[in-house]
Amino acid sequence: MEREEKQTETAAEREQRYNEFVGLLARHDQSIRRFVRLLLPSRDGVDDVMQETALECWKKFADFTPDAPEKTVEEFIRWACVVARYKALSWQRDKGRDRLVFRENVIELLSVAAMSDLDVRELERQAVEVCLSKMQDDQRRLVLSVYAPGQSIALIAAETGEQARRLYSRLNALRKLLLDCVRQQLAEELGNG
Repeated sequence: MEREEKQTETAAEREQRYNEFVGLLARHDQSIRRFVRLLLPSRDGVDDVMQETALECWKKFADFTPDAPEKTVEEFIRWACVVARYKALSWQRDKGRDRLVFRENVIELLSVAAMSDLDVRELERQAVEVCLSKMQDDQRRLVLSVYAPGQSIALIAAETGEQARRLYSRLNALRKLLLDCVRQQLAEELGNG
């Protein structure tokens, strides 16, 4: 009986770990893909390197231990990009006979630059999240409506009875406020960092 409970626990823990991994990978897939794209001379191979990266990350996910729980997201992307760098190098070696392949030292230089860019993009993303959270719900919905599938200014205008032209004017004003807020957040973050 105890053994069955232990196996069930292990299966439940494994499923929880898998769900955590999939959530982190899905959240950062585009950032990791951009990182890989910066390391390769063309788009060829990006999908292969991404697939190999995801498989390797899953194999080694049990070894992934962030310094602190609140740092999990930030450290996962760095960890995954290190794995991606090695997978890109491996892909390059396998394709070494092709003309359009970077040397290893070029990939190393590109990876350093891409990691720096990744840090900046993460700071920008966090600043946007903070600034969006400061907005009222209707303001946030209006700003996000132009980026969300199935949402539009016309739909919101129909729902609220407001003129679309007026909503576009509000949207432009909110975008300016959002931009100012993001710039201020970044200045504060970079000033403190």
